[in-house]
Amino acid sequence: MPDFFRADLHSSRFERVDLSGAQFRTVDLSEAQFRAVYLKGAVMRGVELVDVDIHGEIENVTINGVDIGPLVNAELDRRYPDRAKMRPTGPAGFREAWDVVERPWVGTVERARRLQPELLHESVGGEWSFIETLRHLVFATDSWIRRAILGDPSPWHPLDLPWDEMPDTPGVPRNRDVCRRSRRCLSCAAIECPQCARSSRV
Repeated sequence: MPDFFRADLHSSRFERVDLSGAQFRTVDLSEAQFRAVYLKGAVMRGVELVDVDIHGEIENVTINGVDIGPLVNAELDRRYPDRAKMRPTGPAGFREAWDVVERPWVGTVERARRLQPELLHESVGGEWSFIETLRHLVFATDSWIRRAILGDPSPWHPLDLPWDEMPDTPGVPRNRDVCRRSRRCLSCAAIECPQCARSSRV
């Protein structure tokens, strides 16, 4: 495997790269961005975590001998009391959790309808656009309900949008630029799509 000593890899891009087992010593990672990074079993010693923003699944993460996972979860539950309802243990709890998820979406969709149509396809901070988010929710529904529960071996709709890091799977659509002229389109179902008039792709 290659070794890098005193190398200038400033602003390098690593995508779908296997760095498992790699060693980093006296490395400058300031301003680095990590998305969909798997850090299970990672060990960090003598690190300086200053002005660091982390969003993700935190479990069995020990900093200076303290497991911060329960502390983070307790604080998030304090800020968002409904969050605790998202860990149901029975059918009634799952129904209540579904209502908890649905409530904020009402306001979100109402706000989206008031936006300029082109903004619905705009990414902010590298995250998915509103339309891409809706398409991913359709993908999740098809995967979990139609496939896992109802047993359909190929449930995916052409509008489905899987997560970026999903391995290639037969039958799963990968096209981000779908036809937006159809009235079945998610964007047109709620808001008039700005590209309908000029897109002919399927």
